[in-house]
Amino acid sequence: MGINVTSTAFKEGQPIPKQYTCDGINISPALEWSGVPKTAKTIAIICDDPDAPMGTWVHWVLYNLPADKIGLIENTPATETLPGGGVQGTNDFKKIGYGGPCPPSGRHRYFFKLYALDAELSLKSGATKADLERAMEGHTLSQGQLMGTYSR
Repeated sequence: MGINVTSTAFKEGQPIPKQYTCDGINISPALEWSGVPKTAKTIAIICDDPDAPMGTWVHWVLYNLPADKIGLIENTPATETLPGGGVQGTNDFKKIGYGGPCPPSGRHRYFFKLYALDAELSLKSGATKADLERAMEGHTLSQGQLMGTYSR
């Protein structure tokens, strides 16, 4: 059984509202989740777009969120560390925090992937998706995802 990931901003497979994109105010959507294993120590989140012309584009990297957390607020601050615990990495816009959908053309899919981990990762803030994926190897207990779409 995986983790159930939802948002009050959009439903699975539905369009992501403009305010969460580069065409709007570019804030992160609220996320909620349930079904994290009791043995989990931390949560990691990666949001990426596999439809980008140059290969998968990373929009958000978060890790070391406390495992008892059940969501993230809308407009999560673009800071290296988060109030209440958690660290943010660098997205492919070369910035810390969330960078919303901004496809050059066509309809793209955006996957908000959540991982329950059995350890706190020894990564400094600003880590990339690749850094995070290496650090998570062998530590993933369960995962879930929410996919939204966007076209300009």
